[in-house]
Amino acid sequence: MCNGKGCCKGCCTPAFIGKILLIIGGINWGLIGIGMLMGSDWNVVKIILGNGSLPTLEAIVYILVGVAAVMKIFGCKCKKCAGVCDSSPADSKVSGSM
Repeated sequence: MCNGKGCCKGCCTPAFIGKILLIIGGINWGLIGIGMLMGSDWNVVKIILGNGSLPTLEAIVYILVGVAAVMKIFGCKCKKCAGVCDSSPADSKVSGSM
């Protein structure tokens, strides 16, 4: 896991775009849930694309968010991303100290 100190600094463009897509997807699902509780439709994708948008375009956005999630599960294997988050918190502990 990342130690929280600039983890995504230096990551490649696809990894950065994936992170943005996951944030958008998470916010969208949260707003859909809140909207359902309030009896409304708060689907951000539909709001941004317009309620009369092409269903195909909306499906493409959902597919891209899904691909970003799969990329996050397996991680990026490119040379630029290799080693960005390779230090674990256990490595930073001083052995023998109390």
